[in-house]
Amino acid sequence: MLSVSNLEVVYDDVVLVLRGLSLEVPSGSVVALLGANGAGKTTLLRAVTGLLVPHRGKITKGTVRLDGEDITGADPAEVVRKGIAQVMEGRRIFAEITVDENLRAGAFTRGSRTEVRESYARVLDLFPVLAQRRKSIAGYLSGGEQQMLAIGRALMARPRLLLLDEPSLGLAPKLVEQVRDIIATINHQGTSVLLVEQNAVMALSIAHSGYVLETGKVVKDGRAAELLADSDIREFYLGAGPGERRSFAEVKSYRRKKRWSA
Repeated sequence: MLSVSNLEVVYDDVVLVLRGLSLEVPSGSVVALLGANGAGKTTLLRAVTGLLVPHRGKITKGTVRLDGEDITGADPAEVVRKGIAQVMEGRRIFAEITVDENLRAGAFTRGSRTEVRESYARVLDLFPVLAQRRKSIAGYLSGGEQQMLAIGRALMARPRLLLLDEPSLGLAPKLVEQVRDIIATINHQGTSVLLVEQNAVMALSIAHSGYVLETGKVVKDGRAAELLADSDIREFYLGAGPGERRSFAEVKSYRRKKRWSA
């Protein structure tokens, strides 16, 4: 469904963030995108959805294709109309208006009231808590409820491909499990998902395949089960490698590159 080929992105005409990155999201799949802060994960999502310009970024090389159609550099509203929706890191809900108004704002590209009603009913079925809080001001929701609202608002556009940027960030473990299950349900209902996460266990537990990014490049990819069982992934993301336990941040970059390119 989504094909990114040899993509390069520069900020302020100086900072090269993506360095020939390529990946694919097959139709009907969940693809996990892993990497430390600054690896280029969010920049990739911006490149797909046309949101680089507000951040003074631009694509200098490569292509983004949706079902074979070149959408490189397309206007964000047009990208949504073509079937891609993004849930940004930090939720980015409209805090001053109600849950109901937030959801309806997500349907701004939809032309049919019947379709909007169907999407609205689907979202409330997925998120019963939002049905109970429809008239509440969104800014007063809990962190987990705001994340559900952000996902629900994106689903109002009825996307064929949903991009999720760190949906588990800042959530308690029980809420992380709920979000994971919701993502799996959305996928089972027919929506493809590109899931950006630092929580490798959560992401790979529901993904079909995954990519590991470092300094703007893919350094490892494969089936989700294989990545989860990989000793390097377990060491760098789960602190479960041989010898003393360590976090991803404590392992030097050159060592990762050396081991993953071997």
